[in-house]
Amino acid sequence: MIKSVNNYPVSTLLDIESGVVYAIPRYQREYTWGRAQWDALFEDLLDNEPNYFLGSIICINQAQDVLALQELELVDGQQRMTTLSLLLAAIYQSMRVLPDLTMEQQIELYNLKHKLVLKKQPRHPRLVPQVQNNNQQDFYTVLEQAGILEDIEPVPNAGNRRVLRAYRHFLARIEQYLEEHADAVEGLLALLEKVNTATLVKIEVAGHSDAYTLFESLNNRGVPLTAIDLIKNKLLATLESKDPGSIDTHYNRWKKVMDALGDDYAVQERFFRQYYNAFKPDLKSVVSVPVATKSNLMQIYEKLISHDAKGFLNDMIRMSALYAQIIGVKEVPERSKLSRLLLSLERIQGAPAYLLLMVLFDLQQGDTRSLDEKSKRASLELTENHLEEVVEFLIAFFVRRNTTDLPPTRDLTRIFMDVAEDIRTLKGDAVVSHIRQVLTGKSASDEQFAKSLQGPIYEENKAVCRFVLCALEEAQMTRETQVDLWAIQGKQYVWTIEHIFPQGENIPESWVTMIADGDAAKAEQHRQTYAHCLGNLTISGYNSSLGNKSFEEKRDRTDKQGRKVGYNNGLYLNRTLAEEDSWTVEKLEARTGVLVDEVLKTYPLNLKIS
Repeated sequence: MIKSVNNYPVSTLLDIESGVVYAIPRYQREYTWGRAQWDALFEDLLDNEPNYFLGSIICINQAQDVLALQELELVDGQQRMTTLSLLLAAIYQSMRVLPDLTMEQQIELYNLKHKLVLKKQPRHPRLVPQVQNNNQQDFYTVLEQAGILEDIEPVPNAGNRRVLRAYRHFLARIEQYLEEHADAVEGLLALLEKVNTATLVKIEVAGHSDAYTLFESLNNRGVPLTAIDLIKNKLLATLESKDPGSIDTHYNRWKKVMDALGDDYAVQERFFRQYYNAFKPDLKSVVSVPVATKSNLMQIYEKLISHDAKGFLNDMIRMSALYAQIIGVKEVPERSKLSRLLLSLERIQGAPAYLLLMVLFDLQQGDTRSLDEKSKRASLELTENHLEEVVEFLIAFFVRRNTTDLPPTRDLTRIFMDVAEDIRTLKGDAVVSHIRQVLTGKSASDEQFAKSLQGPIYEENKAVCRFVLCALEEAQMTRETQVDLWAIQGKQYVWTIEHIFPQGENIPESWVTMIADGDAAKAEQHRQTYAHCLGNLTISGYNSSLGNKSFEEKRDRTDKQGRKVGYNNGLYLNRTLAEEDSWTVEKLEARTGVLVDEVLKTYPLNLKIS
């Protein structure tokens, strides 16, 4: 619930007569702004007229006593508010060392001081930064160096961290700025006026879920908080309130969750969405939301954390470790085949199925989950072979789905949620059979699959195209001929997709002659129709060295070391190409037909593990 939305000048947000304090949550993202942002803020203030709009901040206001000190939890805009405070401290320091200030100027200096510390509690800073990376102590050190606070305990290496560096940077910028002013005091007062009159929209909300709902719609100057940040803050704050003094222990345990999920925010967020969607039947007594989405994550997890924060964290640690196996980041212990299959599922973009696999992995272990101790569940009597069979089937399902877009993307979450709920009453083979039956009924037919495979598959979905070609090649490899087609060098695949007939608009003359008897218009028509079809695609280890070369050059190409990097490179997909003297539409269509048949045989939905 939004309590208020108002556009205030900075002087009002930091009103010296108010008892308002802006507290940045303890484990929120540390101060990350650097020189580029410091200079941008400083120059924007100088270059624009008074009342320049700086953006918005979001505060959680849970105060009950209007007469007491009002502490607002600053959940968005902390980078900007911290930087503004550091700039004001630099202005204060620059002004207080000037001689012969008039009484009026001393009053301005006094007022500036109490924008940074409370007037009635002069040792209480108006901004209380997060403790991460010593941000809070470094900020207090700045206030001491500026002559606003006293007796602050120094922290080692403060001068090398961003807070002190920002303060010193503003001191240097102010010194440069004053070189253009004959009267230093008037120059500083003019700069202070720019800061005081700059405006921020302050949005006050009642809780974390309201803050996150607003958050996605705002385009702020700073690096935004994420739903995961807010979940972490809520969890740690709740655990600290119930177990004072143990925050570091809880934070280190939370870090296990993040370490398992990795640094990719998209993966982290997907885990939290899929966790709820997977285990919704077990959680309905705590929270009843139809499906977890980006916008309602905080609403869901506030309730789960409030219900049982300690049990929730235990669950997150265990399930994130399983999720790391499911997404192919970590090997399944002593199950190399299952690990390889899961990696293939990731490569074919099978992420919507992860919520089903979370349930299967969880129940296959026979564990009971801690959020609801009354809901003891036995294993589904699944063996490792059952899991392998399910994953192999899911790979076939997603090859088809991601080629045909059937079933539609919008239906996938609901389909897998329903399957995950239905299997809970089944055992062993029946679990696998039910998954097969439901997903086969939702999948594209062989006819639909073949039609999509015959089209411009590379243009429609490059990831599927690559996966299919690599799978066909890998199926023909022996121990002696095995190569890693997914190897990465730098940030590029070593083995890449090669268009036999070039895909670029500027068709080389040799290709116009070969594929269209010299008719440029006809060659362009062929390019648009056939360039991205399966039959015109292969795998090359050195794509950049082939490009628009003639067919013969592509076929016979070698590198400086004499390695065959053309169609004579020994790959199964290139065996017929190596024997061709030319490339025509007829040959392209024939090769498409052959490859389509191979894909259909490789990915039938009735596959069975022997």
